Amino acid sequence: MADIRWLWSRINANYWFYPALFSIVGAVLAFALIFADRAGAADLLNDSEWIVAARPEGASNMLTVIAGSMIGVASTVFSITIAAVAYASGTYGPRLLTNFMEDKGNQLSLATFIGTFVYAITVLRTVRKEDEATTAAGNAADALPGFVPQLSLLVAYLLMALSVAVLVYFLNHVPASIRINSVLKGIGNRLLRDIRDNYPEDGDGGELEPGPDGTPLPTESTGYVQLIDFAELEDVAKDADSTLALEVRTGDFVHPGMALVRVCEGIGDEDLEKRTRAAFTLGPSRTPTQDPQFLIDELVEIGLRALSPGINDPFTAITALHWLGAATAELGRRDLRRRCEDHLESERVYPLPDTFAHFLQRGFGGMRSAVATSPHAALVMLDTLRTAAAPVGDPARTGMLHAEGTRLMEQARIALGGPDLAEVEQRYAIFQQAFWR
Repeated sequence: MADIRWLWSRINANYWFYPALFSIVGAVLAFALIFADRAGAADLLNDSEWIVAARPEGASNMLTVIAGSMIGVASTVFSITIAAVAYASGTYGPRLLTNFMEDKGNQLSLATFIGTFVYAITVLRTVRKEDEATTAAGNAADALPGFVPQLSLLVAYLLMALSVAVLVYFLNHVPASIRINSVLKGIGNRLLRDIRDNYPEDGDGGELEPGPDGTPLPTESTGYVQLIDFAELEDVAKDADSTLALEVRTGDFVHPGMALVRVCEGIGDEDLEKRTRAAFTLGPSRTPTQDPQFLIDELVEIGLRALSPGINDPFTAITALHWLGAATAELGRRDLRRRCEDHLESERVYPLPDTFAHFLQRGFGGMRSAVATSPHAALVMLDTLRTAAAPVGDPARTGMLHAEGTRLMEQARIALGGPDLAEVEQRYAIFQQAFWR
């Protein structure tokens, strides 16, 4: 089941899925409208005064132009997309390649042009000139010499107009999507959405306890854990009357010999071991699915690249810090006990605990050393940690945020000096006062 769910999510995210789907829809629509034309559905169009019926040569030329232009535009759109993806992944980090390939705006734009091309070329093959035999004898096609599918031609014209609108949208969407603020907004919003989906309940301080001891069940494959089917693990544990404590989380890298879970009872049961391993989907790379840490790492990567000496762009790092702060505040007020699909805590499956300290270290802790070298970024990180603590009610978690700010100040005292350090010290005093209240 995990493999099927993963396959569907990957197919839906692949760049070819919507173009292939729209091609099929375009062909089916063309055949349906041609059938309607042959059945006399175009009588009303032929009798209308505001629609001039097309002649065979004009219809053929029009469909030829539409088909040729659509495949040309589709090629251009694909080239522009690849160029944009190469620029973004090279500038912001290779892990962002997944975000751009999953961009629905790019996928649907290409799909519209491909679908229109397939529709036009399918309708074109049915156009008959005056001296060509036609099978439309006895129906509305006799009103004109040869056969011209008037209704199909009208729809082709409307699809052409739609394609022009989509092209205008695409030409605006691509440069907007590779702007760093738009990239960070997309990552940040998806991170916040994933946090709410994975940890749906509010509850300051709620975290899983480590699972019970048991016999390790090693994996037999190599790769990143891309998906864990918790519902399947629950069924396996119930059927075997056992308890499973996970040793890995989504995004971890595993290889043969590493433990996937600890099995309290039933180890040695081949069916239990096979079904348990099948609940974990492994792949060659990490993905955002079921893995909020992946998105946190993307924000950290962008921030670290921006603060590197070769780029020296503290304002991009500041934007990344702002989104990290929003995500940290969201995590700080959430019950971090991961639920199964029915959102009920399992009594048989114990996920590897997701602690607030773990997420804090992954985010702000990962950027701390680089931020400490930039006075602008250091000031913002202190402010962001202070504001992230505001909605958090658990004293232990606010203490972790305070400790992170203290570690940043210790690092800044090593990296900075002179007026820059004095300014950061003043901001740190304000930071301290906010936690003493």
